[in-house]
Amino acid sequence: MKFGIQVNEGPYTHEASVTAINFIKSAVAKGHEVFRVFFYHDGVNNGTRYATPPQDDINIQQTWSDLAKEHNIDLVICVAAAQRRGLADDGEQERNKLDGNNIMDGFRISGLGQLIEAGIECDRLVVFGD
Repeated sequence: MKFGIQVNEGPYTHEASVTAINFIKSAVAKGHEVFRVFFYHDGVNNGTRYATPPQDDINIQQTWSDLAKEHNIDLVICVAAAQRRGLADDGEQERNKLDGNNIMDGFRISGLGQLIEAGIECDRLVVFGD
């Protein structure tokens, strides 16, 4: 089965992120494909590279990055939600004349079309968070 995933909650405010990560690990272990993870609303905060959780806490952003690299998963951050929350990649940095970018390796910023495509291409679109 081919899955698309949508994450709507921030990494440390709700269990949605960790639950999505565990779901993806289980799905991949069972031989399923994860086509794309789309981060929406506060879920875009899963993609910031400047989070520094305590050593005894999971580094959710790094976990997403590692998971994407290991299993070739497309991690997409909604551009409108990212702009509202101060996240920028190289393209957004240049376009908006910002002095830096703050996107974690493995993530990219794009539009809602990427979520629509995941819904069309996948057998199931699973949403984590409100």
